[in-house]
Amino acid sequence: MPRTQSSVYIEPDSAAASYHGQHNMTAPGKSPETPGFDRVPDAAPGNWVDSYCPRWSLPYLRLSRIDRPIGTWLLLIPCWWGLLLSILAGGSGGSTADVFRAAAFVGGAILMRGAGCTWNDISDRRLDAMVERTRTRPIPSGQVSVRSAMVWMCVQGCAAFAILLTFNPFSVMLGVGALVPAAVYPFAKRFTWWPQVFLGIAFNWGALIGWSAHAGGFGAAPLLLYLAGISWTLFYDTIYAHQDRRDDIRARNRSTAMLFAGGTHRWLTAFAVAAAGFLTAATVLAIPAAAGVPARAFAGAGIAGFCIHLAWQLRRLDIDNPDVCLDLFRSNRDAGLILAGMLLLACLA
Repeated sequence: MPRTQSSVYIEPDSAAASYHGQHNMTAPGKSPETPGFDRVPDAAPGNWVDSYCPRWSLPYLRLSRIDRPIGTWLLLIPCWWGLLLSILAGGSGGSTADVFRAAAFVGGAILMRGAGCTWNDISDRRLDAMVERTRTRPIPSGQVSVRSAMVWMCVQGCAAFAILLTFNPFSVMLGVGALVPAAVYPFAKRFTWWPQVFLGIAFNWGALIGWSAHAGGFGAAPLLLYLAGISWTLFYDTIYAHQDRRDDIRARNRSTAMLFAGGTHRWLTAFAVAAAGFLTAATVLAIPAAAGVPARAFAGAGIAGFCIHLAWQLRRLDIDNPDVCLDLFRSNRDAGLILAGMLLLACLA
C-alpha cells in the first residue's frame, strides 16, 4: 500500500479527544497510530478500498462507507424497483433513456449514501466514541476533523445533485425533498425507539424517484412500493441494530432492537409480511391488464423469492451473535436483487 507523503490526520474535536485520553495528531510523513486504522471492524477483510486505495484517501472513503458497500446497495435497489415497476406499468419494455437512468441511480446512490454517512458521523461523533464498533471511525478516532468532513459531505452532495439534474423536473423536486429525512435520521435515536422508521423513509425515497424518472409523476403503486421498502428497512436494520444493543444501552441510544428485545422474531415476521403485502399490492396495481402471463409470472416469482429470502434470514437469526446479525444484514442485498432481477425479466417478457 503506498505511503502517504504528508499527513491528512487532524486533531479530533474535544469530545473524541477526551474519550481517547489524548490528541491523535500525526507528524508529517509518519504512519498514524490510530486504533483500527488498518480496517474498521465491520468492513470486509481484503476489501478493495483497504487493498488498493492510497493511504491518504482511506479516512474519507471510510467516512463514505465505500469500503462497506451494502448500504449503497440498500439505497440503490429501491430506485431500481421503482424504475422497473414504472416501465412494467407503462408496457413499453423500457428504452435507452431508462438504461441511462438505471446507471445514473448507481452514481447517485454511491454519492448520496456517502454524503449521508458523512453527515451521520458528524452528528454522531460523540456517541460513536462510546460504542466499541464505531469508536475507530474517522471522526471520533481523530483521523478527520469535523470541518474537513463537512467539506467532503458538500462535495459528494453537489456531485449527486448534478446527476439528479439529468432527470425530469418532478424527479428533481422529489430528490431535493429527500434531504429532509436524511438530515433528521441521525438524531432520531435520541428521541424515539423507532429510528429505523426514519431510516426507511430516507432510504426508500428512491422508489418514488425511480418511478417518477420514467413516468413523470406517481400514484398509488409507487406509494405502496415505498411502504414495502420501509417495512423491509425495519426488518433488516433491526437485525443490524442488534450488533450494538449492549453499547447502545450505555450510550443511551434507542433502537427497535432494544425495544423488541426477545420479541424481535415476532416483530420481524410482521415486517416481512407487511413488505410482502405492500409489494404484492403495488405490483397488482402497476401491471396493466394487457400484460402477458410471462410478465405476471416473473413479477410474482420476484416477490416470492424476496419473501423466501426473508424467511431464511429469520430461521438463521441469532440476536445475541453480532457476526450472524451482520451477515444477515448484508444478505439483504441479495433479497432486493432477486426482486429487481425478476422485475427486469418481466419488463423484457
